[in-house]
Amino acid sequence: MRRRLLIPAAILSLGILGFSVLMATRAEVDRTEASVDVPIVRTIAVEPAPIRLAVEAHGTVEPPIESELRAQVEGEVVWVSSSLSPGGFFEAGDVLARLDDTDYRHELEAARASRDRAESALSVARRENERQKRLVTESAASVARADEARDAYRAADAELRAAIVRVSRAEHDLERTELVAPYAGRTRTKCVDVGQFARRGDAIAQLYSIAYAEVPLPLSDRELAFLDLAHPFRGTVGSDGAEGPRVTLRAEFAGVANEWTGRIVRTSAEIDPRSRTVTVVARVDDPYGRSPSGPDVPLPVGLFVEARIEGREVPEAVVLPTTALHEGDVVYVVDDDGRVRFQRVEVLRDRREEVVLGGGRLERAARVVTSPLRGAVDGMRVRPVDSMGEAEPAALAEQGA
Repeated sequence: MRRRLLIPAAILSLGILGFSVLMATRAEVDRTEASVDVPIVRTIAVEPAPIRLAVEAHGTVEPPIESELRAQVEGEVVWVSSSLSPGGFFEAGDVLARLDDTDYRHELEAARASRDRAESALSVARRENERQKRLVTESAASVARADEARDAYRAADAELRAAIVRVSRAEHDLERTELVAPYAGRTRTKCVDVGQFARRGDAIAQLYSIAYAEVPLPLSDRELAFLDLAHPFRGTVGSDGAEGPRVTLRAEFAGVANEWTGRIVRTSAEIDPRSRTVTVVARVDDPYGRSPSGPDVPLPVGLFVEARIEGREVPEAVVLPTTALHEGDVVYVVDDDGRVRFQRVEVLRDRREEVVLGGGRLERAARVVTSPLRGAVDGMRVRPVDSMGEAEPAALAEQGA
């Protein structure tokens, strides 16, 4: 029994002895504090300055007036101007085509002859009427005879007036055998040629005006807020009479990049129900350079152009890259101690590569983080470098310490 108790005691003693030996011969562990890596961030100094906003849009050049030149009388086409060919230019009042006027000249001569006869008949009826009036006063003729003379005079006067109208109509029809340009413009399509018979109302050509060009530009409601546009109301002059925002049109024409300048003159009558956009109309005067002050390169109808519209001016604004904006309206500002502070800002405009902020909420020369910063928390320490990649003085001092 005593032997059974001695064996466990011996084992326990050996264990205690071994543990003591291990503790006496163990290696000492160096205790050092773990280092924390401070992230390096790229910053940019805030410099609020006046900025003029701009709105970009796209559109297609359209003529201000399009119309069909139609025959107002019928006849055979005997002459067509070269300006009536598609693409041809013409001035207001130019004769573009002529119809055979033989029948209309004859009708005019017949109408003039009828007028001359009516004038002669009226002269005879007038003298007879005056004679019958005199005889009635002298009791030498009956009252019935005088009434007949008066009615004959009135009928002759009416016949003369009708004859004068027929002469005027015949002169007008003769003039209509010449189809005249209603404005300075260009021919889109020609519908007739020499030898064809044109009836009253038949289309002769499709024309459009070149006095100026218009470019409809659809804008969203948000973009419309950046522009200084007049909003006419009932009882006032329309916005055509106002000096609208300046617009620059750009497009490649004839293999060369070109620019044209114009003005926004009006807005569309309604909001597009499908796209929810408002269309503003840009106007470019003298698009084909007819006057010395016109553009060197024409602005042709149908050209697709890019437009840059001058917007309203913001007295103090800050332009930053889009990487500086977080959560829609927050930027990271590095304070003098090298710590990140969250700052809410007023976003005026957010585009693909840059954002425009109101300068009222950011101090001048404040350092805004522009590089990605994962897991950012308010108050975390960072090592800022400027946009040129150089460490800022505060960061250098901290690194030297």
